[in-house]
This record gives sequence, structure tokens and C-alpha cells, in this order.
Amino acid sequence: MNVFLKFRILTASLIFTCLTGCSLFDSSQNTTNRSVLTGWNYNDPAYGNFAIETNYKNQETPEGMVLIEGGSFTMGAVEEDIMADWNTTPKRIQLNSFYMDETEVTNSEYLFYLLWLQRVFPPKNNNSLIYKSALPDTLVWRNQLGNNESLTDTYLRHPAYANYPVVGVNWLQANDYCEWRTDRVNEKILMDLGVLKSLFGEKSIKVEGKNHFNTEMYYLNPKLLFDGDTAIYTKNLYKGRHVKPNDGILYAKFRLPTEAEWEYAAKALTQNREYNNIKGRKKFPWRGKYSRNNTFQKAGDQLANFKIGKGDYSGIAGWSNDGAAITNKVKSYPPNAYGLYDMAGNVSEWVFDVYRPIIDSELNDFNYTRGNVFLKKKIDRDGKMIIADNNTLVDTLPNGKLKRRSQPGEIEYEPIEEIDIVSRYNYKKSDNSDVGDGELIHSREYSKISYDSKSPPRMYNSPLEVKKTYDNETNSYQIENDDKRRTTLIGNKTRVHKGGSWKDRQFWLDPAQRRFLPQHMAMDFIGFRCALDKLGNFSNQTKKRFNN
Repeated sequence: MNVFLKFRILTASLIFTCLTGCSLFDSSQNTTNRSVLTGWNYNDPAYGNFAIETNYKNQETPEGMVLIEGGSFTMGAVEEDIMADWNTTPKRIQLNSFYMDETEVTNSEYLFYLLWLQRVFPPKNNNSLIYKSALPDTLVWRNQLGNNESLTDTYLRHPAYANYPVVGVNWLQANDYCEWRTDRVNEKILMDLGVLKSLFGEKSIKVEGKNHFNTEMYYLNPKLLFDGDTAIYTKNLYKGRHVKPNDGILYAKFRLPTEAEWEYAAKALTQNREYNNIKGRKKFPWRGKYSRNNTFQKAGDQLANFKIGKGDYSGIAGWSNDGAAITNKVKSYPPNAYGLYDMAGNVSEWVFDVYRPIIDSELNDFNYTRGNVFLKKKIDRDGKMIIADNNTLVDTLPNGKLKRRSQPGEIEYEPIEEIDIVSRYNYKKSDNSDVGDGELIHSREYSKISYDSKSPPRMYNSPLEVKKTYDNETNSYQIENDDKRRTTLIGNKTRVHKGGSWKDRQFWLDPAQRRFLPQHMAMDFIGFRCALDKLGNFSNQTKKRFNN
């Protein structure tokens, strides 16, 4: 029998196999209401009514976000390192899929957040500091030799700037916004399902202090919200019960994107993809090596909002330019290949990562990020979780401002302890910001390691937080600064911000460039946008990635 005849017989066998429903490559699992391994029925009262979601298809894209399909890419600069920082060395990184906001968070979106805080935590009670701690620093617009004073009063609240990116927000405030957004999005989902009433629409319900919706508290025990007042729920519950995490209805936590995610999304290398290869390298979020538009109708227009040259932020009036002297409305410039706007120019953006001069992919080349702090829920002596009451606890930031530790009505957390990491190999402490780069054991002072010391030597000798004490004699707070000699600004509370801004020259439009700032500081050229993990399928595409 010749080879050609054997091939025809094998092909016919495979076709017959597929027609009879016994595909050799079918790896799908049973999605019926029955356990394949035990024979028990799901969601059946006769079998205990164990709730298993069997009709889940795909995670829906949140409003205002786009899906960024993950992949492998080279993180780092493709241009000459003219700053000589040597902190953008190319390295290969793999990322999982995630969602990212189309635009930066705007003034109107952040103002809605402030109005909500002001309503729920009014100045008349002890929680007024929550609202104050969320206020952007509008004084960032001031300049000793500039006429910008009107912006300190108008930029945040005036409707003329409603769709402009919010600035003056520090890294801590941006994180608080992400947490708040998680609860508001999930609250809206439960309202649309008819599980939760419109809390502000019910006259009998008072949304104030700890009485507001919180996703974690709802998952823990819906009766814990509003001190057990069931009037907040409707009778038409989801499948006769409250929504659970395994229903896949509510979103996970919104957060700041990691540095690797932000750079990957900004580069949009899929624009240069040819099959499973990347052809060429990208200097900007758009294709090409120039910052001007080359289409017929908009030829010569700038593709981003940045400082064109010394004393030139917008070009000459009435001619083709970037159209803005300071920031500009979001979506004023074309999006990149992922559908993301202003990934170069307008404002630089906070990302999650703690800054280090190097990104060591030898330590981790999958979903790389630096700055993880692992916490655990606080438990009292009776074994119950501690819920923050209406007495807000605050910390003093290095610039003397206050930062809330927790919000009333939330579950309180604390750092993990040594007993929590016994026999673990994947992490050995709570704060992992200096793992592999900054730990004492990796410095020349390694011989001075003493686990009993409260303030051991540090590899990065950055400034410490200030102390704020109340002086009864003067009836005022006294700020005690760190007066020791410090040799660097790099520390565990120094965060990365990415992308060029209206105040930067073209060099900083390269998504690979990176800068850093203490997490408590804010600038008139730094904003932020949110990200969200993509759960389940790596991609929403139905086409298989190999030929059966």
C-alpha cells in the first residue's frame, strides 16, 4: 500500500470520527447541570441545591474600558538613552489579558466621586477627613513666575474642563478612587438585577457613614450592611438568593495598571504583528517615527498633546498644531491600535509599581510588578472580622497632609505575620517592595542584619515619613521632618508614572520611558486611569489558535 493511499484512509477515518461526535482534539468539559465525577446534580434541591453556574460564557467588558489581549513583548526603550539613566534596558515579559480605561479619569468623573464622599461622609461628623483626603491639590497649577492662578479655582470644577483629565491627584488618592469605583459599579449591577434598591432613592434609608454598599461586606454577609436593615434589598433576589462570587456577576477589584501593563497597552505592538512575530519596533503608540498626522485631511496635525519646543506648547494660532496650551479634552487625538486614547501626551499617568532603576525579569517574567503588600483580614479574639466603625483613623503623609487608613463600613486589614508564612516558598514577608533590590541582605551592609532592630540599615537611603504631633501649648500640629542625611529619593514609597504630558518634550512620548515620584506628591501633569483583570479565557476570539 503506497503512502498516498494510507493518507487517504487516515483522512477518511478522521472525518468519520468528527461526524460521529468523537473529535480527537475535543477538550471541552461537561457544562450540564451535573457533576461528571460524582453524578450529583447541580442546583437541584433533591441533591442539596449546590449552586454551580453552568451557563457562564464570558466576562463582560466594563463601561468605558477596552480589552487588552495579553501576550509576550519586549519591555524597555527602543531609542537611545539620552538621559543616561540606564533604567529602560529591554527585557522579555509575558502579560495576561486585562481591561483598561479608554481615557484618563476626567474632572467630571472625579468630581462625582467627591460629591459622593461629601454626601456619605458629611463635614458634620467625624468622617469629614475622608472627603478632605480625596481632594486634589489644585495648587499644583501655581507658578512663581506664571499667571496660572485662575486654574487653581476653575480647572477641577468648572464645566469648561469637565472632560479634561484630572490632575493634582497623588498615587494614594488614585488607589482610593479605584476601590470606590469597584463598589459603585457592583452596586449598579445589583440595582439593575433588582436585588438591591436604589439606596439614595429610598427615603427610609440613610446612606451615611458606614451605611453604604461595599462589595466585600456583601459577599461576607449581606445582612452586615446597614446594620442588618433588610429594607435595602428587594424581594426579587437573584435565583431566590443573594449574589455570590461563584455567580460571576460582580466585577473584581478595579486598580491601577502595572507598569508592564501600561507600557504594553500603550505600545500596541499588535499593529506590527505578522502571524506570531513582531515586525519592527514602535517609538510611539501610533505607527511611524513622527509625531504629526500624515492623513490627507489632517496632515501636519500633532498626534498628541506635548511641549513642541522651548516656549511652544501649542504652536502658532490658527495653524496646524496640537490644539492645547495645557491639557486637552480626552479623545481629542486618535486612539492607538487597542482603542486607547492619550497614551502619549496630555498627562503622564500613575501606575502601580514601586520604582527601581532596573526591572529584573530573571526574578519574574510573568505579569511582572513591584510593590506587592500581602495583607490579611483583622480578626478579634472571638474570631470575628473587624469592621471599621465611624471613627476614621488617619496617617500623616510626609508633606503633612492626612491619609485615611480605612473607610467606615469596610473590613480592616493588617500585614501578614511570620506565623502566616510557615512552609511557604512563594513569599516570605508582607511588604515585598524591595525584594531582590533594596533588601538589607543585598546591600553592602548585609553583615549588620539584626531582626530585632526596629530601624535596620537600608540599601536605598530615602527620606522617612514625617511625624505629626499635637502641641497643647500652641493648640496646633507640629511637623517633625527627617533631618538625617539622605542620599536618594528611591524608596519603597516611590511610584512610577508613565507617558509624556502637555509639559514634556517629544522624548517622553515613548511608552518605555519611566519616571518616579513619591506616592504622596501630586503634579499638574500627572493623572491616572484604571485597569481590571481579565478572568477566564485569554481572549474573546472564538477562532482556535491551531489547525486541527
